Amino acid sequence: MTTGGLSSADLLREEATLQLSSLANHDAIEIGKIATEIGIERKLPIALEVRIGDWVVYRACLSGSKPENDSWINRKARVVELKHHSTMYERVKAEETEIDWHIENGVTNETHAIHGGGLPLITKDSGFAGILLISGLPQVEDHLLGIEVLTEFLARRGEVL
Repeated sequence: MTTGGLSSADLLREEATLQLSSLANHDAIEIGKIATEIGIERKLPIALEVRIGDWVVYRACLSGSKPENDSWINRKARVVELKHHSTMYERVKAEETEIDWHIENGVTNETHAIHGGGLPLITKDSGFAGILLISGLPQVEDHLLGIEVLTEFLARRGEVL
C-alpha cells in the first residue's frame, strides 16, 4: 500500500494542522456539504458521514456508492472512536512498527477497519469531538478527500492553515 510517502509522524502533524476552533452541528453539516459538493462535482461513488460523538449529524450516499459502504463507515468509525486518530495513521503506524493492529487492540477486522477514510475531528479546546468518514474510493483517496474537505472547511471559516 502506498500513502504517498507519508509516515505516521506526517499523519500526526496533519491531524494537528487540521484542528478546528469548535465543532457544533452547523459545522458538521457544513463539513458534510463540502464533501458532498466535491463528490457530486467529481462524480465520486462515495458514502460519507460526519459524527459528533455517537451522533450521525450528516450523512450522504452519492450516485455509485454501495450498501457495503455502510459497513466500511462503521468499521472505520470504531477505529477512530477507539484511538482518536485517523484510520490511515493507525494503518501506517502498524506497518511501521510491524504489529498486528487488531491483535494489539483486542478487536477484529470484521468490526474495525484500518483503511483510509476515517478522520478525527479535533477541536483546539476540547480535543477529539467527532469523525469525518468517507468510503467508496481506494483507501488513500478516501483519506486525501477527507483532508481536502477539512482544509476547505477551515479556509471557509477563515482559519488559515
